[in-house]
Amino acid sequence: MSVLEPFSQLLLTVSVVIVACRAGAALFRRIGQPPVVGEITVGILMGPTLLGWIWPQAQSALFPPSVTGYVDVLGQLGLIAFMFLVGLELDLTALRGHSRTAVTISQASIALPLGLGALLALAMYGDFAPDGVGRLPFTLFVAVAMSITAFPVLARVLSDCGLSDTRLGALAMACAAVDDATAWCLLAAVVALAGSGSALAAASTAALTALFLAVLFTVVRPLLARWVRHQRGGADQDGLVLTVLFAGMCLSALATDRIGVHAIFGAFVFGAITPRGHAGVERCARRLRAVALPLFVPLFFVHTGLQTDLGSLAAVPGHWWWAPAVLAVALLGKWGGSAAAARWRGEPWKDAMSIGALMNCRGLTELVVLNIGLQLGVIEPDLFSILVLMALTTTVLTAPVLRLLRGSPAAAAVEDALRPTVAKIPMSRRRLTAAGRAQGKPPA
Repeated sequence: MSVLEPFSQLLLTVSVVIVACRAGAALFRRIGQPPVVGEITVGILMGPTLLGWIWPQAQSALFPPSVTGYVDVLGQLGLIAFMFLVGLELDLTALRGHSRTAVTISQASIALPLGLGALLALAMYGDFAPDGVGRLPFTLFVAVAMSITAFPVLARVLSDCGLSDTRLGALAMACAAVDDATAWCLLAAVVALAGSGSALAAASTAALTALFLAVLFTVVRPLLARWVRHQRGGADQDGLVLTVLFAGMCLSALATDRIGVHAIFGAFVFGAITPRGHAGVERCARRLRAVALPLFVPLFFVHTGLQTDLGSLAAVPGHWWWAPAVLAVALLGKWGGSAAAARWRGEPWKDAMSIGALMNCRGLTELVVLNIGLQLGVIEPDLFSILVLMALTTTVLTAPVLRLLRGSPAAAAVEDALRPTVAKIPMSRRRLTAAGRAQGKPPA
């Protein structure tokens, strides 16, 4: 075998993946879905679910063992860049004017899925827990996986539906910001517990993580902000800013990877401490997004698709029946919990149901979580496939359901059907909410 063969094969594989995912993104955009849904779908179809089923020789030729490792590495690099951008875009100033409502909704949208997910995991443990995995880490991981919201996809859906600059859009973004911050902290704790193997090792990992966060927020953040303020802009300065940000992102990812949490946590936190509002930082973020998202993240989708085999579920009697159960728990926990909390805070039914639909969007963020669980060995491939299917289904539902709720006669029908429940809300709260809306103020 020639030394250049793996490299030549990698060039072919990367080219096919990028073009296929780009075509999928364009197709799904035309039917009103976020482009990332098309990329995820193409990634799954290029795996054993479709391509490996109908044409296994083509899949073997396109993804031989000699290149799958490189595809994974390049995809992980794109994932780290994506998580850095998520942290950079996680602007908690959106909470202004919505803080109490956003915190209430976001915590309800985590608490209910956590509880229902834990019950579901306890029932699934005997069928889906890998050998040697304890009941506690398995249960906690599945519970957290059911609680995720895809902050970037939610922002794209709001933009596509023309809701970005509305009060509903601002409230949904604030809820998603609090939700994401809470969920990543919970996931970090679960990863530390699952990866350490003992309570002492988990405590050590938690202490090192706390030290890492303290250094980034108290030392790196002010130094980086002071340095960025002194950059005058221009091509040379932007190149230096991009170099510093990329190196900081990679080193932060390396730090959390060595601590034993996961590399993406470091990239996410470094993005969160990066100064916002500076023209040079914004330009560099756009450049990184323009390269990482269309060129490297699709490789992560395909690597996920290579590990997703929906057809294998049929080989084990009873496994397919868990897929609708997982989807039902996901919808009831995330959508139901968010909508109920929003209504309790005085939001109209239409807005409450819309917020629930948005918080139920999982997208790429859920795939990141599921890949972590598979890498750690906390979940096995069949459960991974079921959860990937749930993530794709809930993401696909978001945009059409939101359009239905916001712009069709069915929205009025939904509100009329749910109106009797309003009587359960204390009259004093309803008067207060109505008075606030009359004055143009959001509910307290």
